[in-house]
Amino acid sequence: MKKGKFIVIEGIDGSGKNMACKILKKCFNKFRIKKKIFVRQPGSTKISEKIRNILKKNNKKEKLTKYSELLLLYAARSQLLENIIKPALKNDFWVVSNRHQLSSFAYQNGGNNIKEKYLKILNTLIKDKILPNLTIYLDITPKIALKRILFRKKKIDRIEKKSKKFFDSVRNKYLEKINLDKKKIFINTNNTLKNVQKNIKHKFEKWLKKYQI
Repeated sequence: MKKGKFIVIEGIDGSGKNMACKILKKCFNKFRIKKKIFVRQPGSTKISEKIRNILKKNNKKEKLTKYSELLLLYAARSQLLENIIKPALKNDFWVVSNRHQLSSFAYQNGGNNIKEKYLKILNTLIKDKILPNLTIYLDITPKIALKRILFRKKKIDRIEKKSKKFFDSVRNKYLEKINLDKKKIFINTNNTLKNVQKNIKHKFEKWLKKYQI
């Protein structure tokens, strides 16, 4: 195999990102790719996981403002980039990230109506010039996504509690951005679980074959 690549899995809550990560692990094993790591955003470092807990927790005593949410997300990303992602890619690891920049534009710009220019400034500030070699986008309607979240979880977090209107806006921003990306795999996850899993595996393995020696 050639040197490692940076792969990002994107989609709204309930789209199946964790499932996709499991499928990619099996594909890597099939292709005998040993140098691989999987990370999640926010999270995957001690500091970033603490930030994740703040962002996900339903705090009735103090409401988290949208700008605080934005800054916390970028703080977590900065920790992850400098401590894990950049060193791993430098050492030829394949890095799979559950969310990255595209999530910020979808949720913060699309969902929270924060101007895109502020996100671009933060990207520059944390020196995030790492672009994915591949983005796997899992598309799902908010209505179906919410049903799946409620089916698998007894308690939903602060983000998952947001309105259907919010997630409609997030999804629309995702679609706007992903349609401009030439390095993508588009998966319709409104389908049955079996069909979705088969589709991810088929398309990813087809992409992966390009990097065989």
